[in-house]
Amino acid sequence: MDKSIRLDSYLWAIRMYKSRSLASDAIKGNKVKLNDEIVKAAHIVKIGERYTLSYPQGVKKIIEVTGIIDKRQSFEIAKANYIDHSPPIEKLERMPSVFFMPNMQRDRGAGRPTKKDKRDMDDFRRD
Repeated sequence: MDKSIRLDSYLWAIRMYKSRSLASDAIKGNKVKLNDEIVKAAHIVKIGERYTLSYPQGVKKIIEVTGIIDKRQSFEIAKANYIDHSPPIEKLERMPSVFFMPNMQRDRGAGRPTKKDKRDMDDFRRD
């Protein structure tokens, strides 16, 4: 018997998204493509198809369907039903945040900074 399953359910079952609604929203937002073409959430998944998933921060996953499951199960079982053809994730160079000053720490429970504390912090930032 050949199983037929919707794309959003399949992506949820193989643990690509935490919920079916998140998978459906990603498909509707054109973040999931079949052979570089837009696909609908109700698309029936077939063995051998390749999907490209776009995640935030430019992360892309390319998966090939090798088996069809309809229920969310352990990671090992889910991993056996697809092949990951994704390129390795590159480390993003992060700029130091202007809001984070590593040497400026206040004691826990010290409360809000006073005017004098704020002046001292401003002087520290200018140096």
